[in-house]
Amino acid sequence: MGVVRRLSVIFALTLTVTTLSAQDLTSFEKRTTLRTLDNGLTVIVMERPEAPVFSFATVVNTGSAQEVPGITGLAHMFEHMAFKGTDRVGTSDNAAEQIALGKVEEAYAAYDAARRQPTGRDDAKVAELEKAWKESMAAADKYVVANEFSKIVDRAGAVGVNAFTNSDVTAYFYAMPSNRVELWAYLESERFLHPVFREFYKERDVVTEERRMRTESSPFGRLIEEFLATAFTAHTYGSPTVGWPSDLKTFSVTDAQAFYKKNYVPSNMVVAVVGDVKTDEVMALIDKYLGRLPKAPKPEPLRVIEPKQMAERTVVLREKSQPIYMEGYHRPAATDPDDAIYGVISTILSSGRTSRLYRSLVRDKKVAVQASGFNGFPGDKYPNLFTIYAVPTQGHTAAELGTAIQAELERLKNEDVTADELQSVKTRSKANLLRQLDDNDGLALQLALTQTVYGDWRELFREIGRIEKVTPADIRRVAQATFIPTNRTVAELESATAPKPAAAAPAAGGQTK
Repeated sequence: MGVVRRLSVIFALTLTVTTLSAQDLTSFEKRTTLRTLDNGLTVIVMERPEAPVFSFATVVNTGSAQEVPGITGLAHMFEHMAFKGTDRVGTSDNAAEQIALGKVEEAYAAYDAARRQPTGRDDAKVAELEKAWKESMAAADKYVVANEFSKIVDRAGAVGVNAFTNSDVTAYFYAMPSNRVELWAYLESERFLHPVFREFYKERDVVTEERRMRTESSPFGRLIEEFLATAFTAHTYGSPTVGWPSDLKTFSVTDAQAFYKKNYVPSNMVVAVVGDVKTDEVMALIDKYLGRLPKAPKPEPLRVIEPKQMAERTVVLREKSQPIYMEGYHRPAATDPDDAIYGVISTILSSGRTSRLYRSLVRDKKVAVQASGFNGFPGDKYPNLFTIYAVPTQGHTAAELGTAIQAELERLKNEDVTADELQSVKTRSKANLLRQLDDNDGLALQLALTQTVYGDWRELFREIGRIEKVTPADIRRVAQATFIPTNRTVAELESATAPKPAAAAPAAGGQTK
């Protein structure tokens, strides 16, 4: 493509994106209602009557960052529990089940205390208590109506029923026909108003297996875990969302109930509804059902702050695996004024085949089969990491990739990004942002997440304006302050045997149902 034609395309895309962003914010404001219920729940309703369906997202401002040693993995665990039903859904006899579940917890407390006895443990007694605990679980299981919550929403025409937990939040979402709004509001309120922790210890085993599959059986999973634990010495971003193995073996229903009571309060939740709904009608239904959630104080803000890193940190794993190289740099939270600059830098370095890392390491030098990164890892609500990773080609080492990556970072620190490249990056960044708003599902989730992190859903659109204002000088300034050795954590996975074929690109993200 010639220079004149390329500039013409960039100009056209820029004009389109700028016009779209301005029109969308004005248009969306006219169709969007934000309200806080008397109990503190924040509700966003956007009318979008293109098809007779609606999507919702319930975002709880609680993720694994809110956990403390001993209960890591509980945020993700409660996400699983939210699909187990209520005192009316998922049971054949609620009164009898509650008695049985009480006996399960009593038996588990006795067993857990005995097995964790630091001295003088009686193994025979532990085995006896474990047997009694398992027998009590079997008795409680007789009252379980398996998967009833999911079956009800499936029969009502729901699609995309799922949830996820990451370091920052826990989110629940699906779509339904518009004539099922009241059923949705009832079920969504019931699972947070009357949760029942049935099959808790069975589900804990499921999560343990999930950890085994994603982390313990995955060289890249093990590398990520070591990388984060090394990069964060104080902040809870250093703990895995799925939880540490010892915590998954010990936390209890009692622990989960305390976590739920503290964090699953209306003032800590945002619900967004987007689709073919009437605002007055859906607000009335949300008030009727979700308004029943008892008012409670918002959890106190996280106290811990990661101290400034004073020296480079390095992790090396030697595995029978394809080598992988990673490095991360501490950066501020998403609410920082420089956040848009980090986003632009991320697009320049690692977004697609036109990015600098791909062109340099993969296309030109051929030292890597993959070279990319993720901005805001493992979350972005608190100060986090700007992360780069690469997978070497046959005959090349992880250390070589580090040298090649440093060359690209030095270019950012010392050379202005050209106007042509910067405008192209801005246009792609803004287009990617707008693409998230194409469907009701994505829009509902983005509105709820933006309201949760920024306190105003409109920041989703204002981000476009912030991207547009980024200058070459901004990029140099942020790069020079961030990409320095004392702010860097390096993680290398060295192959203990001949390297295998390159694996698929690893994805950053949280735990999903």
